[in-house]
Amino acid sequence: MASEEELRASRLGKVPALEAAGTRAFPNDFVATDAIEKSRQDVLAKASGSDEDRAGLPDESELSGDEAHAHLYGRVMAKRGPFLVIRTPYGDAQALVRKDKLTDHEAAQLKAVDLADHVAVSGPLIKTRTGAAAVSARTYQHVGKAMLPPPAKFHGLKDVEKRYRERYVDLFANPEVAQVFRARSAIVKAFRHFLDDRRFLEVETPMLNSIRGGATARPFETHHNALDIDLVMRVAPELYLKRLLVGGFDRVYEIGRVFRNEGISTKHNPEFTILEFYMAYATVEELMTITEELFRAADDVVRERFASLTEDRPFTLSEPFARVPMRTSILERLARAGEGEIPPTRWAGKLDAATLNDESALAALFVEMSEGADAATQKQLAHCANHGERIFLLYELLVEEHLGQLYRNADGTKSLPVFILEYPQEVSPLARRNDEDPKFVDRFELFVEGREVANAFSELNDPDDQAERFRGQLVNRERGDDEAMDFDGDYIRALSHGMPPAAGFGLGVDRVVMMLCGQPSIRDVLLFPLLRPEATDSDAGDSTSAKQA
Repeated sequence: MASEEELRASRLGKVPALEAAGTRAFPNDFVATDAIEKSRQDVLAKASGSDEDRAGLPDESELSGDEAHAHLYGRVMAKRGPFLVIRTPYGDAQALVRKDKLTDHEAAQLKAVDLADHVAVSGPLIKTRTGAAAVSARTYQHVGKAMLPPPAKFHGLKDVEKRYRERYVDLFANPEVAQVFRARSAIVKAFRHFLDDRRFLEVETPMLNSIRGGATARPFETHHNALDIDLVMRVAPELYLKRLLVGGFDRVYEIGRVFRNEGISTKHNPEFTILEFYMAYATVEELMTITEELFRAADDVVRERFASLTEDRPFTLSEPFARVPMRTSILERLARAGEGEIPPTRWAGKLDAATLNDESALAALFVEMSEGADAATQKQLAHCANHGERIFLLYELLVEEHLGQLYRNADGTKSLPVFILEYPQEVSPLARRNDEDPKFVDRFELFVEGREVANAFSELNDPDDQAERFRGQLVNRERGDDEAMDFDGDYIRALSHGMPPAAGFGLGVDRVVMMLCGQPSIRDVLLFPLLRPEATDSDAGDSTSAKQA
């Protein structure tokens, strides 16, 4: 197999021929006017349409010479005798290109063509012997040289990491990949349309913050030279958006990037896109209804325009979402331990409703269950400092990944999205306490197939309560929690000016795209996911190289 340098050299050797033919390797003299683009769209519609759509096209032998020219331009993906297969962002089409139909200069340009070059042709649209549509070229223009070939014809770009690292190749080599990103764009537009129609105002808030806040997460840190101050990249826009509620904007939303200095997995990327909206004079109960409507609105767009991405879903959005208090989900999981796909657990038979609601009894059970547990679980159990944290850890350990099996539609064929309710106050530092049981807050998280995709709660607008919660976060920091928030004095001042009762919502856009488009990894819905730097030849003898890291 030729090396990359040899492939480049071979293609570079064709540059003089292109120059002799009156062009350059990288010319800039082709302009896709609106009329030319419309013509290309017509060609693609015929190429991808039915036999009936092409029935009226003439054969090459039937051309009279006065037919209108159709236009086709894009990347050459295959050469089949006199036919070029040209790939566009909207599909493939063929061009029948014969040298005897071209000028001498055009024929010379055609002779220098390589796979992955960009070309443009025009001529009458015909029907080939096999019934396909093709542009019978009467003009041919070299538009851009590719110094490297596309992936091997029959193998494509299959190596997963290479696909992510060379997304620019992945997109034109695997057209189905581009569909996911078109669907992503449509989903984000659907979110905006949904909120705009409900009188929400789109805003932008700072990405560089002087303190960490808005979510419990470890931030990225940086330094501003001119002001000589340390800053953090935002982990969430929440506190700024709620300041706007104080300022008099009753309904606001933002779609933007946030940054969390955490691990990388199929569900996590250190930078990701979030949608947050805040609605004054609303409660978390109202937000559950709005959330169902929001998800269905986005899904309608995907199913209508990208139906192939929605096949064989294990879940349904067409039925009411399940609404389950966190403690109830733990007890239901224990009751069904060992049933079907729900595995047995050491906690079954030891944990019941009475123990779950008794602070001292649950603390004693944690000590008992720590014996014989693996080191990682022992550390998690020991790290819990209060009753709320213990309940939350039990939910994470026992329930979360099995939600898809626990809650299903009426005939049991699909899993239901699940709103998990009644979060402990200790793990919800920005949420409003429940009036009937202040140990818990008015909050939900939405899970689909065990993946968290949204978080919402009735907002805490009592400045004294919020200040106490911030102090609790500082205590957590002292005991080693590097995700704890800072004390935000300006936010307390803002609340002191009076924030109306409100409900707020946050949604991970990447995870929703994964869900709606059937993608297994967050990297499949990020055009350029974060990857470890690629090793180079100079790294070969370096023990700290990326290849060895």
